Amino acid sequence: MKKYLASQFFDGHKLKQNVEFLVVDGKISYSAQGLDLQAERLEGLVAPGFIDVQVNGGGGGFFNAEQSVDCLKTIVSAHAKYGSTALMPTLITDKIEVMERAADATAKAIADNERGVVGIHFEGPHLSHPKKGTHSEQFIRPISEQEFAVYARQDLGIKMVTLAPETVPLADIKRLIELGVKVSIGHSNADFETTMAALEVGVDGFTHLFNAMSAYTSREPGVVGAALWENNAWCGLIVDGHHVHPASAKLAIRSKQRGKIMLVTDAMPPVGTDDMEFDFFDGRKVIRTGDRLNSTTGELAGSVLDMASAVRNTVNTLDITLIEALRMASLYPAQYLGLDKKGHLLEGADADFVLLNNSQEVLCNFIGGQQI
Repeated sequence: MKKYLASQFFDGHKLKQNVEFLVVDGKISYSAQGLDLQAERLEGLVAPGFIDVQVNGGGGGFFNAEQSVDCLKTIVSAHAKYGSTALMPTLITDKIEVMERAADATAKAIADNERGVVGIHFEGPHLSHPKKGTHSEQFIRPISEQEFAVYARQDLGIKMVTLAPETVPLADIKRLIELGVKVSIGHSNADFETTMAALEVGVDGFTHLFNAMSAYTSREPGVVGAALWENNAWCGLIVDGHHVHPASAKLAIRSKQRGKIMLVTDAMPPVGTDDMEFDFFDGRKVIRTGDRLNSTTGELAGSVLDMASAVRNTVNTLDITLIEALRMASLYPAQYLGLDKKGHLLEGADADFVLLNNSQEVLCNFIGGQQI
């Protein structure tokens, strides 16, 4: 048990001043139960820890290159420096053997209670060739029973699959959802009707809104139009100044029901390092130029974005209040993933919280009450 006094405290819903709170067995509590404890003062803003549903790498670790618990630890540690307390390690389109090893590593991390890992996100391989982006075309394929065997596993925590609905029969999408998989639409060239049909059977997410999906036009709303139209679906948004124009991001936030836009990083290995390149698929490299990543074939290849920077960018370039930006980084992704004890700091919540200074830089970070 430990007591803290926060000079500013955002519980996910309200901003308060000079709040005392306890961490008891990794949970938030506001009752000292008669115990006389000295409070440690936290100068700055205490806020719920950030939750990132799309993380390919960090700290030099790349999940597609190494499917191990050590790699997951490296990625979690790198992102923890920037306020992330829970993340979905993300495997982009790859061979079935790589998917199986990634599932094994995730299952081991969850069984070992490795901090920060809450599940696994398979971004592909069931994508659209025209909207593949930087994904390796040779591995894009329909769902086979081998993939279904991976998706059916019950030891992976939260399971998420990004797919293109025009390449996957509705019966297969229904089967995924019945297996407990969260299905998100991305890397898709589907028309509006096909996208809406997938939503009607239980799809509830869109991966990196605007990027690698059919655009909104006057006579064909496309995937983007469906994403903005459907209020029951969440959209991930990469606010790094490269993936989405600020005006497009503002329009999406204005159009969607509040709470349905969440910040994501789509982060790659260089996050938290000075690395300027890393090996990619098909003999390609990904090259870093400032805070932008491009494959040697030209496409954007993820990002070097971290969640604290995403929050700052949202405030500074999208004219969103800090409180709402914090919700977009914590509460809303928690609601999307069904993590009812995360994304807020109410009584009984997981003690996952971050301490920020006035510039929204991370001073320290706690997962389950343990300082990282």
